[in-house]
Amino acid sequence: MNRFSLLLGTTLFFLVTTLSSCEAIAGIFKAGVWTGVIVVALIVGLIIYFIGRGRK
Repeated sequence: MNRFSLLLGTTLFFLVTTLSSCEAIAGIFKAGVWTGVIVVALIVGLIIYFIGRGRK
């Protein structure tokens, strides 16, 4: 077992034993929402960048 696997396993074990399933699912969805917001902001920024660059 390499060091990363051991750390990941220990972290997952800790989370599973300390969090209830509802709290874990809520955390996953919160992370998903913020990831979606960041991705959409990046895409809008790229579109604005390419439109501005295309006009020159």
